[in-house]
Amino acid sequence: MEQARKVVELRNVSIYHTDGNSKRVKPDDELVLSDVNLTVREGEMVYFIGRVGSGKSTLLKTLYAEVQLLEGKGKVVGIDLRNLKQKEIPTLRRRMGIVFQDYQLLDDRNVFYNLYDVMRATGWKSEQDIRQRIDEVLSLVKLTHKAYKMPHELSGGEQQRLVIARALVNSPALILADEPTGNLDPVTADNIMQIFQEITASGCAIIMSTHNTALIEQYPARTLLFSKGKISEIDVNKTFLK
Repeated sequence: MEQARKVVELRNVSIYHTDGNSKRVKPDDELVLSDVNLTVREGEMVYFIGRVGSGKSTLLKTLYAEVQLLEGKGKVVGIDLRNLKQKEIPTLRRRMGIVFQDYQLLDDRNVFYNLYDVMRATGWKSEQDIRQRIDEVLSLVKLTHKAYKMPHELSGGEQQRLVIARALVNSPALILADEPTGNLDPVTADNIMQIFQEITASGCAIIMSTHNTALIEQYPARTLLFSKGKISEIDVNKTFLK
């Protein structure tokens, strides 16, 4: 059987905290991660775990080009990160979805227009197509009945489901989720994970950073540990499921 398409491929990558827009490593740049080799395929779920400051968020930011890739080879959703021009970053981000812990919703727009404005900004033209896609993603995250509520009228879990809907509107091949359940109670976090299960079943890959090992126990998947500037794959069954 043919293997699923690669949506992330990093080879011999080192990641730095840098100042400015230099295309090369400078002596005062701080090395965050070294010798990163990572392949993620369509429909795969991958967890990033590790202490605060271990580089999880920095690697996610590298994948969506907020942090420049200066050493090694990297390709995400078909785009070469090393040769990525500033004007090409919106194209990269349209091919993926990003789920932030702090939501970053538009507080002065209701649920529908939080999605509508993103779709307009990313090139959707047809009103009919926009409304149909909004109906689809709101149905997936079970927010159809909240379409005309304002963000402040939603619970924390509902706001996070709206963020997931926003991440899905452009049918991405990859979703990056940075601590998406960090502010949620266990029941709500479980609801989010069930949605993620449906998303990966549809063929979209998800990379999720988390400190919640209970979720990994309940929804086991490939897990990468960030420690001492390195990344290593761990056996979830041996580490958590004793």
